[in-house]
Amino acid sequence: MMRRAAGILACGLAAGVVTSAHDVITTPITFSREISRLIFSRCASCHRPGGAAFSLMTYAEARPWATAIKEEVLERRMPPWGAVKGFGEFRDDQGLSQEQIELIADWVEGGAPEGDPQLLSKIPEFAAQHPSGPQPGLAVDSALTLKTAVTLAGIQPRKAVESASVMVTATRPDGSIEPLLWLYRYQPKFARTYWYKSAIRLQAGSRIEVTPPGGATVTLIAADSHQR
Repeated sequence: MMRRAAGILACGLAAGVVTSAHDVITTPITFSREISRLIFSRCASCHRPGGAAFSLMTYAEARPWATAIKEEVLERRMPPWGAVKGFGEFRDDQGLSQEQIELIADWVEGGAPEGDPQLLSKIPEFAAQHPSGPQPGLAVDSALTLKTAVTLAGIQPRKAVESASVMVTATRPDGSIEPLLWLYRYQPKFARTYWYKSAIRLQAGSRIEVTPPGGATVTLIAADSHQR
């Protein structure tokens, strides 16, 4: 009886190994065709050989991290863009759209297949990364009413609490509200300057508010004073 039980257990363990080693593929989404393009455009500036983090540039490198990748993007911890989409329009937006997040989740849940390697796009070239230093501008830590009109080119968070969520808005004299920035679970190590796609004109009397008050200090960068 004991020998039979041991044999059943051994077969069960062997079956478990086979199952984990050969995932059932239930999705047409592949690394070569869809996922690699997202990684190249959104992740590879850090996740590459010689980058700031481990490489995800090939299927062999990315596949062991598939579940972790799904969890990180679902929690919007990666890519570390920080700004909530749709609350202000920024250049060089590295955040994932909801559709892109669902694409990655579906790929992982469907077995994370590689697909045809011939469908891989060309490996991108990477420019040297330079940290975003302090920018000259108008500092706001809770609320401020503009005494003169200003045209904003960008906004830079400063002294934000780690993992805090902070919203910055401008209420114009006519009562209309301009979304300037919404940080979600801010990480100081990924500090950056957010440059608007189009300059934002704010009239004198516009009130800038940081919510919650004191959650961060932000610098408003005027279009006629910034240097990139």
